Amino acid sequence: MKITKLDHVNILTHNLAKMVRWYDDVLGLKSGHRPNFPNEGAWIYVGDDPVVHLSAVPHACAATDPRIEHFAFAAIGLGQLLAHLTSLDIAHSINVVSEKSMTQVNLADCDGNHIHIDFRNEA
Repeated sequence: MKITKLDHVNILTHNLAKMVRWYDDVLGLKSGHRPNFPNEGAWIYVGDDPVVHLSAVPHACAATDPRIEHFAFAAIGLGQLLAHLTSLDIAHSINVVSEKSMTQVNLADCDGNHIHIDFRNEA
């Protein structure tokens, strides 16, 4: 497996509309298409790339205070990574986003930070 770039950052927010406006007004970025995920959110784009993902959380969710929810790498070599994680007995899950022809491998580092590694056009 080879990491090719940092793909995006995901931020939890209590103020989705305000955050979208902030990235537009302050940084000149634009919100755009986001797959139909079960939670409310927005994707903010630099050119054709959605680099900031915003996930809405209700104010009552004390366990989900606004923070970075995860970060993601783009990579190649899905099979190599899965074999490596299995050999190290590292817990992980796989999410297929068919609309984007992407497979996501979700795992946590030793401090519990959520990371996913995105493999485009690899199944």
